[in-house]
Amino acid sequence: MYRLSIACDFIAQHYLVGGDWGAENVRHSHAYKVEVMLRGPALDRHGYLVDIVGLQSALDEVIAQFRDRTLNELEPFVGLNPSLERFARVIHDQLHAKADLGDLSLAVKVWENERAWASYGRE
Repeated sequence: MYRLSIACDFIAQHYLVGGDWGAENVRHSHAYKVEVMLRGPALDRHGYLVDIVGLQSALDEVIAQFRDRTLNELEPFVGLNPSLERFARVIHDQLHAKADLGDLSLAVKVWENERAWASYGRE
């Protein structure tokens, strides 16, 4: 099985809702890192699992809507807690819809700092 991963960094803000999480209930920034992982059994005629330039372009488009913004104010999170887990799923679903991935398996990992991450993927 072949695997390919790309990553990007960006800053966005959020605040948690629906519970008492102290400082997390107040708007704050995270230096997020998104790691996209693809998996598939075969390479294309060029010897690639996927066109990495096209994948990076699709990821950049998805991330652009979140960069330097407050997640709570954006459509995928309105009325919802913008948790790290939910953020991973939102990025996954948007990237899957935007990128031409065929039958490749996609997983998205979102880091909010050097210690904490969540991921989402479908087999």
